[in-house]
Amino acid sequence: MRSDFPRILTLLRKEKGISQKNAASELDVSQALLSHYEKGIRECGLEFVIRAADFYGVSCDYLLGRSPDRSGAVLSVEDIPEPDAAGKENVFRGSLLPTLNKKLIANSLNILYDLLQKSGSRELTTEVSDYLMTAVYKMFREIYAANPKNPDGLFSTDTPVYEALSTAVMAIGEMKVRCTAQGIETEGITPFKFPEKLATSPEKIANEYPLFATSLSNLIKTVETHMGTRRK
Repeated sequence: MRSDFPRILTLLRKEKGISQKNAASELDVSQALLSHYEKGIRECGLEFVIRAADFYGVSCDYLLGRSPDRSGAVLSVEDIPEPDAAGKENVFRGSLLPTLNKKLIANSLNILYDLLQKSGSRELTTEVSDYLMTAVYKMFREIYAANPKNPDGLFSTDTPVYEALSTAVMAIGEMKVRCTAQGIETEGITPFKFPEKLATSPEKIANEYPLFATSLSNLIKTVETHMGTRRK
């Protein structure tokens, strides 16, 4: 049985808002046995997996940690909604600050990823993406943890471990991007050999990205102000 199974089984029960005793009754097992399943002490059979998947309304692949999608679908590029797709998930209420900051970041990312596209470097694209995804992951976990009642089963990595490992992953990723981008020969890193593909300047950015250049400029100024290296 995959190690993700106990965590997901527990998370689904907590999301449903039922006790372990009630869940055990619905799943036709003893509470002690369900407790062992949720703690990973014992492995269950296929029959229980199917029963639990039906009860919680998810696929067996999701329950076993084989698919991040609850229906078990494999995610493709076409399945991922655009950042500005319509819907209640994309509507901010109250303060304009979240909307403004989101636009600064999203518009700046458009420029960054267009440059990565021009580079044609798989290594650069992978390392930059891993770094950014880890940064979002870290901040999401901090916000998620603000409410101690939020179920902790969403994450498979314990807090002390994630804090250290995510910071280390970002530091290593930054090093790999720097070495790759600057063509530095380092073990395990393929240096970027075509710097001319990334030739740019403030003027070129303004001409090539008229819709996004201002956002990037403001993002740079904001960050450098926070670092104390630029006056407001």
